[in-house]
Amino acid sequence: MNELVVAGSLAFDAIETPFGKTDKIIGGASPYISLAASRLGVKPRLVSVVGNDFTPEFFDILHRNGVDTEGVKVDNNQKTMFWAGKYNKDMNERTTLKTELNCFETFNPTVPESYKNAKVLMLGNITPTIQSAIIKQFSKRPDLIVLDTMNFWMERTPKELEETISMVDVLTINDEEARQLSGEFVLLKAAKKILAKGLKYLIIKKGDNGALVFSADGNYFSAPALILDTVVDPTGCGDSFAGGFCGYVAAKGKTDFETIKAAVIAGSVMGSFCCEKFGTENLQNLTDQDIAERVKQFEKITSFKF
Repeated sequence: MNELVVAGSLAFDAIETPFGKTDKIIGGASPYISLAASRLGVKPRLVSVVGNDFTPEFFDILHRNGVDTEGVKVDNNQKTMFWAGKYNKDMNERTTLKTELNCFETFNPTVPESYKNAKVLMLGNITPTIQSAIIKQFSKRPDLIVLDTMNFWMERTPKELEETISMVDVLTINDEEARQLSGEFVLLKAAKKILAKGLKYLIIKKGDNGALVFSADGNYFSAPALILDTVVDPTGCGDSFAGGFCGYVAAKGKTDFETIKAAVIAGSVMGSFCCEKFGTENLQNLTDQDIAERVKQFEKITSFKF
């Protein structure tokens, strides 16, 4: 199972945190997902759209990190999607300063034929109707379909979101969204309700408190978050988590619960790297040794004797 297709936004971001600020850098969900997955031995294949300002230097960031961009449309009549945001001192809240959908507003995805043998499909946080349209283009269903979504779609397009959830195997949301989607405060009850929608697995992300994964057959696993001494920019951490998760599953070629548990740790590893520098910078420069050492840190904090 070494084929991974990633569908999601490809954008420019301008980010400001207490530790600095950037001009326009490569952003959106799909670069974080793809770059994180590429560090785990797979070649992600990307489905997205960019505008006439997405110059070769930005494509080169993806290509030199092993990301296939055949499925990226270039709209020569519009600019690339743009987002600007600012984080406050505790880094848990951010203010969106500007969102310009540009070419993404009319995005009509086309999955290349060469992508349709994918074993894993990762759907980044975009409109549920686009997510479902992408799934329907696969004549042979991928072995694992992973969906990321958020409270915005739960509030604005609940019917479309429910339909899309019914088409996938894994849903990734945060704890607040799990409570909203289920109507339950206790996360175990929330998980059971959400899994009843037909999912095999539910992943609930808890930011700097780690992540939980629940299976349809009643198993669950709690993964810790690594305590870091440097946090510069939390943008894209959730997407990096998703990329690490999907990259690990695609590389291993299995979807049993033990593999899923390890994949959650892989996701946590990649998410921890992401926030140490602005944007995708850290993901672009990771070595196998960097990842192996970080995995050992997770092994250390999850091992004990009683």
